[in-house]
Amino acid sequence: MTQTTPPRLARNAAAGGIRWMAVTVLVASAAFTLTVSAQEGPGPGMGMPPGHGMMMFDGGEHMAHRLDHMLDGLNATDAQRAQIRQIAQAAANDLKAQHEQARELRHRALQVFGAPTVDAAAAESLRQQMVAQHDQASKRVLQATLEASKVLTPEQRAKLVARLNEREAIMKERAERMRHEHPSQ
Repeated sequence: MTQTTPPRLARNAAAGGIRWMAVTVLVASAAFTLTVSAQEGPGPGMGMPPGHGMMMFDGGEHMAHRLDHMLDGLNATDAQRAQIRQIAQAAANDLKAQHEQARELRHRALQVFGAPTVDAAAAESLRQQMVAQHDQASKRVLQATLEASKVLTPEQRAKLVARLNEREAIMKERAERMRHEHPSQ
């Protein structure tokens, strides 16, 4: 039985741009996407406790397993696997430090909000620091993505985009189904 990619998914993959390059190569659903999500906390419907996403990208054995799983479907060579692991580990180390900075900023924001009188200037200053920190993390993710894009072939990247598009469609369908099954949540 031959399986074809639905036209909507094919259009999404063709739409491309840097967004898809970033999502595609960055070692994907297993690693960098979860790292950014972990910095912000779990998204709606993810069903994970706070901070669980960082475990997925702790730079340890779990990350290596997820990377290997992602690369298995791409027929990646041992050399490619080693390079991707090295890129992911370096990014994980950098993002872990940034995660701690983000946590401190959130803690300070709660202190400002919880004060008897909220200091609007302090709140704005913290907001700007949070935006700058998020931008720094985003840049680091993009840097790792671009490094990884040089390791994988165009065919491997295209295959990964198709897999991630399929996964996105499944997650969207699951979220819709959960919304219909549990409308009060």
